[in-house]
Amino acid sequence: MAINIKRPNGTEDVLPKDVYKWHTVEKIARDTAESFGFSEIRIPTFENTDLFLRSVGETTDVVQKEMYTVKAKETEFTLRPEGTAGTIRAMLQNGLLNEALPQKVYYILSCFRHERPQAGRLREFHQFGLEMAGSAAPTADAEIISLAKTILERLGLRSIELYINSIGCPKCRAEYHKALRAFFEPHKDELCDTCKERLVKNPMRLLDCKSPICQEIAKDAPVITDYLCEECGDHFKKLQSYLTNLGIDYNVNPKIVRGLDYYTKTVFEFVTTEIGAQGTVCGGGRYDGLIEQLGGQHVPALGFGMGLERLLLVMDKQGCDYLTPKKCDIYFATMGDAALDKAMELIKGLREYGYCAEYDLMGRGIKAQMKYANKIGAVYTVVLGDNELAEGKAKLKEMESGKETEILLNDKFTSNFENEYFNKVLDVMDGEGSPMFAFTGEDK
Repeated sequence: MAINIKRPNGTEDVLPKDVYKWHTVEKIARDTAESFGFSEIRIPTFENTDLFLRSVGETTDVVQKEMYTVKAKETEFTLRPEGTAGTIRAMLQNGLLNEALPQKVYYILSCFRHERPQAGRLREFHQFGLEMAGSAAPTADAEIISLAKTILERLGLRSIELYINSIGCPKCRAEYHKALRAFFEPHKDELCDTCKERLVKNPMRLLDCKSPICQEIAKDAPVITDYLCEECGDHFKKLQSYLTNLGIDYNVNPKIVRGLDYYTKTVFEFVTTEIGAQGTVCGGGRYDGLIEQLGGQHVPALGFGMGLERLLLVMDKQGCDYLTPKKCDIYFATMGDAALDKAMELIKGLREYGYCAEYDLMGRGIKAQMKYANKIGAVYTVVLGDNELAEGKAKLKEMESGKETEILLNDKFTSNFENEYFNKVLDVMDGEGSPMFAFTGEDK
C-alpha cells in the first residue's frame, strides 16, 4: 500500500510557479537595506536554549508555549523562534562590536514557533530582519523606521499605518508595573490563567493578551507614556520630531508593548487591516540592554522583523506587482543525433552569456517538442534537422508574434541571437513608452 506522507501542519511548500514572488520581496528588502548601509549576516537555525531564555524572556508566550526544543543525548538546543537573539549572539561572539560602530546587519531566515496555524501565522515562517548596534540616538530609531517604510513602499503596499510607542527603561517600567498591578489586582479573578501569572511576573504583558475579557479590562489601564522618565520622554519626543521631518505619518499607541521582553524605549508596528487579525507586517524597536544581558558590554541596539508570508498575503490582496518570472529564452527542437549535438554546442555558449536555453530531454517528436516549448513560455524557438545543419543556418522563431528570422549556426550564433533579442526589447520599449530593463555593468 502506498504511503501518503504530507508536509507537517503549519508549514507550506513554495512551488516553482510562486517562488518569483518571494524573489521580489527578498530582492527589494536586500537592495533597500544595503542602500541604507546594512550588510547581510547568516546565523545557525538552532541555538543553545539558554540564549532565548535570557533574551526573549521566560514569561513570554514564545518561551513558555511556542519554542521547539530538541534534546540529543546530553545536548539541548532550540530552533530559533526569532532572529534578533541569534544575531546579537553572533555579533558578540565574532567581535563585530569591537569594530566601527554602528554595526548594521540584515538577514533573511526561517523561524519556528508552535502556534495554531492561521492566515499569515505558520509554525515555520520566514523573516526579513535587521539589527543596528552602537547608537543610542533617536535618529537611529527614525532611520530604521524609515528603512522599513521604504521597503513597504517599494513593494507597492497601500493602507499601511505606522504605530509607535515608548515602553521606557527599567527605571520607568518599575513605576509603571506598580500602577498596572494596582489597576489589575481588583480584576484578578476575571483574568485568564496566563494573565494571572503575568500579573506577578510581567504585568505589561497583560496589555498584549488576546483574550476578549482581558482586552476589555485592559481598555482603561494606565498608559506607559504617563510614566516615562525625563530621558525616555525626551527620546520619544525627538523621535516624533524626526519622523515628521522625514514626512513619515505615525500614530502614538501607548498599548503597544511587543511580545518579547528585550525591548526598551521605542517600539513600533506597521499594520494593515487587509489580512484579518494578524495585521502586523513589521514590528520592531529598541533593546538597549540585550547585549549586556547576553554577556557583552553595554551597547545600545535596535531593529525590526518583517514576516514574509504576511507581506505576500497583503501584496496578493492588493494586487501588487512582482518581478517577471524567468522564462526560457530559446528552445531548440531537434531531429536526429547530429542536430542534438549541434543544439548542445550552441546552448553551451548561450548559457555562458546568461540566457536560459533548453532542448529536448524526453526523446519527443518534433510536434511534441514545439508543444512543450509553448507550454514553458519559450520566447524563441529554433528547429534543427539535417537540412539546417547542411545549410549552416536555421529559422529563429519569435513565439508570440510568429515572426521568423534566419540565423547562422556558427560561432557568431550567440551574438546574433543577442542582437535579435535586444531588438525585440527595444520594440517593446518603443511600444510602451518606458524601458523594460535597466542594464548595469559591462555590455555583453
